Amino acid sequence: MATETIYEERPWLKFYREEVPPDVVVPEKSVVEIFNESTEQWKDKTALVFYGSKISYRQLREQVDRFATALCDLGIKKGDKVALLLLNSPQFIIAYFGALKAGATLTPISPVYVSPEIKHQIEDSGAKTLVCQDILYDHVDKANVELDNVILTDITEYLPRLKRILGKSMLRAVYQKMSAPPVEIFEREGFYQFQELVKKHPPNPPSIEFDIHNDLVTLPYTGGTTGLPKGAMITHHNIVAAEYLGAAFSGNVLQAGKEVVMAYLPFYHIYGQSVVMLGGISQGYTLVIFTTPDLDDILNSIESDKASVFYSVPSLYEALRDYARTDRVNWKRIKLLVSGADALLEDTARGWEKRTNTKIHEGWGMTETTSVGMLSPYGRPKVGSFGVPLPNNVAAIADPEGTDFLPVGEIGELLIKGPQVMKGYWNRPEETANVLVEINGHTWLRTSDLASMDEEGYFYFYDRKRDMIKYKGLAVFAREVEEVLANHPQIKEAGVIGVADADVGENVKAIVVLETEARGKVMEEDVIKYCEERLAHYKCPKIIEFRGEVPKTDVGKVSRRELRESEEI
Repeated sequence: MATETIYEERPWLKFYREEVPPDVVVPEKSVVEIFNESTEQWKDKTALVFYGSKISYRQLREQVDRFATALCDLGIKKGDKVALLLLNSPQFIIAYFGALKAGATLTPISPVYVSPEIKHQIEDSGAKTLVCQDILYDHVDKANVELDNVILTDITEYLPRLKRILGKSMLRAVYQKMSAPPVEIFEREGFYQFQELVKKHPPNPPSIEFDIHNDLVTLPYTGGTTGLPKGAMITHHNIVAAEYLGAAFSGNVLQAGKEVVMAYLPFYHIYGQSVVMLGGISQGYTLVIFTTPDLDDILNSIESDKASVFYSVPSLYEALRDYARTDRVNWKRIKLLVSGADALLEDTARGWEKRTNTKIHEGWGMTETTSVGMLSPYGRPKVGSFGVPLPNNVAAIADPEGTDFLPVGEIGELLIKGPQVMKGYWNRPEETANVLVEINGHTWLRTSDLASMDEEGYFYFYDRKRDMIKYKGLAVFAREVEEVLANHPQIKEAGVIGVADADVGENVKAIVVLETEARGKVMEEDVIKYCEERLAHYKCPKIIEFRGEVPKTDVGKVSRRELRESEEI
């Protein structure tokens, strides 16, 4: 109990900004109420910028209300599931809030999913209505799922007239093998055009009463690193809490109604959905939306649209750190630079600061915590740390195999409790019970992240439990080896996994991508020697495999799951 007290006392609070409270009163409101209040308060302000096309909060509200009315006309009622298979676009935001106003629960699907993955999520969630990008529908058609309503939309519908041709060519470059279905598809029963539904229905959505602690806003699906992906049940209260805690933690650094956010992180992903889209709309920010994260487009827009907040992921910071045109941006004018969704390598953080003379504030969250949980205090990030818990939150380090809390500095499993933690997994009571556990009368989320806390209450990530490698009984953290490899001047990127070995348990294997000029010159023994000079012998890779690329997740993480699966083939 004494060890638990260390965490319950929240040592990190002394590093909060003066104006940031340790706890915030989260209002008993639905997401629909928050949306209505925001669009009323900032109705004349620009809500969305989409490649030059601007939509005010007043216009956004009308479009959302029209779409909600259309869905009700199609028979959508409270509790129904609506799937979104959309790229970042105004349509995503309109469909998201429109479905909520009709009483539905959203389940956003990754645009890079193929038919079996789409089939699993639609069938597992129980969605009978799909709002889909027209060029992505082919995968749905091949999935052979039963849907009552399919609403198709063209990416160019909200582009300025002169950019509509450019929009189509841009998507063809990214989604080369995909094309929109023929117009005759709308003659089939249950198929509708997004824009026609919006135009022909009045902005008269129903008034729906929500049970904010039990009614679900969204069912985002986890990445499926342990079995098939499963939906995290995120309630209205979870999302409202996430937005209020995040806004409170920024103190007076960010101001409601005055910030401009680069919105290129995918909205289907909980990071882009909760932090960028929902957080931005609830605070009256202007979202500059990108369908694809083109570096030149982003850099140009930072200057032309006067961006003040920059949410990103480590892989994009790495790309920008080394990009020739990064210097065209005065990064000091951006109030807050945040990195999330994956661990930020120290080499990336220090290289970024040297290049731009600005600091990245690393954060931590997961699907199960509505994407928020921890963030580096403004102006006081620590390289290597993902920060401290937000208001209303307590985090702790516990024995990965039990429930005993561990002392400061020891590595164990990260646990967290707070109002943004999910209700549970959709139709997965056993898996819910495995992660939402009661310890000393409190319900904690077991995150499966291995971490530690220092004396000041800052937390440090080491690895996922499933990614820890056991070599002769000794623990090897894949991320630590990857970070050493990333510092090699001739290594572009690397992924590290354990491979079974009868004599030692698991051998450390590194999958390495060399810089172009190093290919054929740097050998396996060179990489091993480099590691031996920087790591304890048991941590050094015993096997090196050179590849042309390392598989990544949708948000740029090295996909160790895919690397492990490739070993089993």
